[in-house]
Amino acid sequence: MDTHEDKQFLENLVKSLVDHPDSVKINRTVDEMGVLLTLDVHAEDMGKIIGRSGNTAKAIRTLLRVVGMKNDARVNLKINEPEGGQRMNPEVAEAMKEDNPSSEPKSLDQAIDDLKI
Repeated sequence: MDTHEDKQFLENLVKSLVDHPDSVKINRTVDEMGVLLTLDVHAEDMGKIIGRSGNTAKAIRTLLRVVGMKNDARVNLKINEPEGGQRMNPEVAEAMKEDNPSSEPKSLDQAIDDLKI
């Protein structure tokens, strides 16, 4: 049983968004930069995870930061391009990249502000 809250949170969130929940795979690694969650989804579900202009992916990353802060960890998300995926425009490719590890972590208030519409 996986006790990592960040991975469990991401799995529950992503599976609730996609049409192929059985295809959701998450790999969790930890290094000196923090936690890296690598997400694989069915090719047909990429649009649901990325969202328009990458907004859904950004929101998921912000939520993961909040979960990480609660557990004193820096959590980053990388979204893998699925087999047979369509060619991406630069905006989508940027949304799939993991967070820039050289950037300063946001405060909890900054992360919550990012969620406000």
